Amino acid sequence: MAKILVVEDDEEIALLERDYLEVSGYEVDVKADGNGVTDIVINGNYDLLILDLMLPGVSGYEICRDIRDKIDFPILMVTAKTETIDKIRGLGLGADDYIVKPFDPAELVARVQAHLKRYERLIHISNDQEADEGIVSERTITIGNVSIMTKSWKVIKDGEEIKFPHREFELLKFLALNPNIVFSKEALFEKIWGYDYVGDSATVTVHVNRIREKIEEDPKNPQIIETVWGAGYRLNM
Repeated sequence: MAKILVVEDDEEIALLERDYLEVSGYEVDVKADGNGVTDIVINGNYDLLILDLMLPGVSGYEICRDIRDKIDFPILMVTAKTETIDKIRGLGLGADDYIVKPFDPAELVARVQAHLKRYERLIHISNDQEADEGIVSERTITIGNVSIMTKSWKVIKDGEEIKFPHREFELLKFLALNPNIVFSKEALFEKIWGYDYVGDSATVTVHVNRIREKIEEDPKNPQIIETVWGAGYRLNM
């Protein structure tokens, strides 16, 4: 049974989320403010976080940024904010998805199921590859001072490992295995996120920017992952 933490200061919404998720077979804990959420997540062995943005104490933005630096698991942001910039900011800080109040609780459950299923698949792929490491040789793709280890899911820059959440790594790995080819945002979205993912191709832009921040010498003038205006993205080798 997957374990979910709901961080929501609106008691009515929090109880609604809890009830629908529990009926769907999940174990759910609820917290009404942002204080200490990172420690609770790390020590509570949770499988997914549902996080309101506007919270007493510590904002959802701060929590998301802090957690993403420490643990890789699905984060679903829930908020009354509807501006595109808020969505982009949340995704840019590492959230996996974004749902706006008011929402259909059944849609929330569907998104939770989709993210848990996808993370489980990604973790199994990673574990299977590590288990096979002694049988199948590690393939390392080197681009300047960046090395991408496709079997052990590691990225090394200047001799130091850089932390990559599963989905960021999957996107970088796909581009690195298909260098010098332009892929549209839509094509990348379908390849990495899949047809059953609830979202849009703007998610690709956010993740590309996060990857650039980690591997490019000058993220504002990227040399590795180049934007081909009107077409998409290309990894240069």
